[in-house]
Amino acid sequence: MANFALEVTRLGFSALQAISPHLAGRAAFRLFCRTPSSRPKGARAKAAHAAGAARLAGAERFILNLAGGAKAHAYRLNGGARGKRQRLLVTHGWGSSAEYMAELVSMLAATGAEVVALDFPGHGRAGGRFLHMGLAVEAIAAAEVRFGGFDAVIGHSFGGAALMVSAAGLLPGVAPVACQRLVLIGAPSEMAWLFTDFGRMIGLRPAAQAALETKVQRVTGRRLDEFDAGNAASGIGRPVLVIHAEDDKEVPPAHARRYQAAGKDVRLHWANGFGHRRIVGAAPVLAAIAAFLEGDRGEEGVSEESIKKDAEIIPFFELPARRAAL
Repeated sequence: MANFALEVTRLGFSALQAISPHLAGRAAFRLFCRTPSSRPKGARAKAAHAAGAARLAGAERFILNLAGGAKAHAYRLNGGARGKRQRLLVTHGWGSSAEYMAELVSMLAATGAEVVALDFPGHGRAGGRFLHMGLAVEAIAAAEVRFGGFDAVIGHSFGGAALMVSAAGLLPGVAPVACQRLVLIGAPSEMAWLFTDFGRMIGLRPAAQAALETKVQRVTGRRLDEFDAGNAASGIGRPVLVIHAEDDKEVPPAHARRYQAAGKDVRLHWANGFGHRRIVGAAPVLAAIAAFLEGDRGEEGVSEESIKKDAEIIPFFELPARRAAL
């Protein structure tokens, strides 16, 4: 938030929680779930968005209806073709959209795979300005119902965490995504830190903070501390590739280490130099993903040193401000 807007917000919450911590917590949840405008800001973001839209221009488009009137949007490439092929799902981060994942989507489609790229509610062509983890997991389940099971799923930031939450079946009443492999790019491993930081930013006192976290449980059916994707990675019994940059300023690298600690099924690649945003289109990162999806001959041909070296020559483009959220 801009400084002035933040100060006004803090004053408003100070007054509201003095009257009712419960109402302040509910209002804070609505604010937390409000998504940024889908319009790119700045010349570089506009150029990146336009380039992504051009890559996806020939894709089929689908609307996925979710409970409560929410909608997700999906692009599909190589749909309906005959013959055995992989089916892959790609999910984006907070404040992003499928357009910003288009380099990855194009690379996957070039292998002949059927590729589905989601716009979560409140993002891209899905419309609206509201999203939480429950809705994201519902969107993933709706994609599987519409297109069939996925061989692998690939997600960035919030989208990666949502895939892990889905694969682990952490959301009551929503079928877990039945994939064989997962790729998590710059993804958070748990969610409580976000709510703590958010509450501190807007000046919530303990009672209102507790009300905010209680609202999470009422909406999703899970306590905030149960959304622990890092621990969940140890129990899904499927290979997971975690790609992260130690210079990621939005999702600290400690989250990647938590995933790695989950056990032998998790492989960690450091993509230092790409930060949180450029990482989704970095050539050596795309190569590592392609190798992982080919199977257990794996990523050995893509060294961490090559990733670090190539980080110096990948052009920077600025995406909309994003954060991982529940």
